[in-house]
Amino acid sequence: MYRSLEECLVDLERHGQLVRISEEVDPELEMAAIHLRVYAAGGPALLFERVKGSRFRAASNIFGTPERTRVIFRKTLSAVQRLIALKQDPLNVFRHPLQGLATGWAALKALPLRNPLSRPVRAQEVQISDLPLIRHWPMDGGAFVTLPQVYTEDPGNPGIMHANLGMYRIQLTGNDYVLNKEIGLHYQIHRGIGIHQTKAQQLGQPLKVSCFVGGPPAHTLAAVMPLPEGMSELTFAGALGGRRFRYFYDQGWCISADADFVITGEVYPGELKPEGPFGDHLGYYSLTHPYPVMRVRRVYARN
Repeated sequence: MYRSLEECLVDLERHGQLVRISEEVDPELEMAAIHLRVYAAGGPALLFERVKGSRFRAASNIFGTPERTRVIFRKTLSAVQRLIALKQDPLNVFRHPLQGLATGWAALKALPLRNPLSRPVRAQEVQISDLPLIRHWPMDGGAFVTLPQVYTEDPGNPGIMHANLGMYRIQLTGNDYVLNKEIGLHYQIHRGIGIHQTKAQQLGQPLKVSCFVGGPPAHTLAAVMPLPEGMSELTFAGALGGRRFRYFYDQGWCISADADFVITGEVYPGELKPEGPFGDHLGYYSLTHPYPVMRVRRVYARN
């Protein structure tokens, strides 16, 4: 039950699953090249302790092998499997009552917790240019966030239980984006965030977006999981992490209290800018296309 990404990395190091890189590494192509070679060799997670141009560290290859992922979730995976089984067959709790008690405790951990006493992500307010601006391939349009958690709510039915937490590419620099004021969001209109944007457009209002980076590893995994219909990514994150998803609101924006970074902003109807190109995992560059642009409001970070 990790309270932060930091706790996860320390645990991986204890299990021989992480290597610290103390030399300064350039986020312009060099960092990605190191990562690629280590990943291809089935190597450990990496913690870049000195990123050129940024005072923040960067971690990569955290989920690089199935074995490492099992180490990370070794205490909670069986409970999540029971929860999903219970959703598919509710009568199972009567057939195995003792197992049902354990499942009930896991279900309690799945409930998001609003307004926690501790809000480490509010430690400081920074700018996009302060972050490690990692560019992966020579023809990439700019730096982007890998494994982000992009949070939006249904404008017609707000609240965390009607929210979407998805993994969509966030372009931080390059192209026509105004540094520190605009970032690009790459998503399709049929995704959860696209549905929310359509509803906001129908209401004639901008869509509030919160981009969480880092935090407990269960949050990252929840954003990309193909979950059963009706199961919230935020409740799944709590169950998988063995710790309730902690959040609060800041002038209408939902903030993940345990994230390492949070970028908040708005997407206005009809505002598009060129996004890309980017080296794709299929082995070629995705082309430049117009995608929604997000006007940056605030950027928060842990110490």
